[in-house]
Amino acid sequence: MPSLASAADHIQDLGAYVSASPSSFHAVHEAARRLEDAGFVRLDELQPWEGGPGRSFIIRDGALIAWVVPEGAGPATGFNILGAHTDSPTFKLKPKPTTGAHGWLQAGVEVYGGPLLNSWLDRELQLAGRLVMLDGTEHLTATGPMLRFPQLAIHLDRAVNDGLALDKQRHMNPVWGLGNPADADLLAVLASHVSGASVDPAKIGGYDVVLADTQAPSVFGGNSEFFASGRLDNLSSTHAGLAALIAHASGAVSGAVSGTGSPIAVLAAFDHEEIGSNSRSGACGPILEDVLVRISDGLGATVSQRRQALAASFCVSADAGHAVHPNYAERHDPANHPVLNGGPLLKINANQRYATDAPGAALWARLCADAGVPYQEFVSNNAIPCGSTIGPLTATRLGIRTVDVGVPLLSMHSARELCGVEDPWRLAAVAELFFRTAA
Repeated sequence: MPSLASAADHIQDLGAYVSASPSSFHAVHEAARRLEDAGFVRLDELQPWEGGPGRSFIIRDGALIAWVVPEGAGPATGFNILGAHTDSPTFKLKPKPTTGAHGWLQAGVEVYGGPLLNSWLDRELQLAGRLVMLDGTEHLTATGPMLRFPQLAIHLDRAVNDGLALDKQRHMNPVWGLGNPADADLLAVLASHVSGASVDPAKIGGYDVVLADTQAPSVFGGNSEFFASGRLDNLSSTHAGLAALIAHASGAVSGAVSGTGSPIAVLAAFDHEEIGSNSRSGACGPILEDVLVRISDGLGATVSQRRQALAASFCVSADAGHAVHPNYAERHDPANHPVLNGGPLLKINANQRYATDAPGAALWARLCADAGVPYQEFVSNNAIPCGSTIGPLTATRLGIRTVDVGVPLLSMHSARELCGVEDPWRLAAVAELFFRTAA
């Protein structure tokens, strides 16, 4: 295995990362803290960048891109990119969010992405995200346990176990207190939970605030083989890429990674994947291309050499995938049944909902073999179309060869998902090897 922590250490650190990341903005803030501790320098997109070897990152809203330029990199040096995303299915705070009736205070929320609605019932939830002031300054806020979607008691719905139907507008309005909505202000509560600053709620000009589960991640099972947590789709991949890049950077600085054959290692953690990636910080936007062009320009690239660099590049699109469900095995392909702790997935789809092709599959097989990591193939049941990832978007937008992989989960898009303890560590181990391997 490459020079990463043990599976037990990695899974505990993943839990700490998830706990620090209740929103995409918190996820990039925590990633930035870890990168700076490892000697990475945050760059400003509004300023010129110096070229040449080094460790750098940028933040654009809820997205982060970090990279390591090795000694000996030239204007046509290719990029090895691990792509992931920082957002997860949830609920987002609406305008005029302070609502309620019948003595209850409630929050007006809008469904974000495709959450399993029933999994959010009867959980202690928090509000988390960013507040943007009228003067343009931004503050992170996270309330801690404060809200709940209360389920209707069975005595008032005797047929509930025959089929639970939840109306997204009528039933998905969390309670957060008692009183008259006219006398309450949810934005004032959010302002009071900004750390290290005094925020006047009257000066909040805008906000991007979501709900997040507050239950701590947990290792469990007969042999402590399971890991339960919110936001494993897709913080499991973001964290694996972050751990791998930091480990890779240590080798690059020590001289283990150098020479003209070494790629430029890039972690691209996009936002808004769960709603289609169509944003300035999503994979359909220009953020990755902007960064890659500026890195190549800093190495003295011409337009032709930038094209050479992209042609020499490879992207591993890392997003969570499905393990076989023991109670619903008929929903899976009959010949491909990935299991927890069986290794990360190679995700394949004939209609290019995943970007994997034969060269990508071969590269992934070689990387896993060299890292001593098992892997599993995932393909959907023909009668049940699969979702998609940032992989096809990156391949289409930039023409970069791309392969789709990820950690197998149960309960994907639940408020609390389930993976194996071994798989995130294995993904990180292959990612570290990928960052220093000419593809």
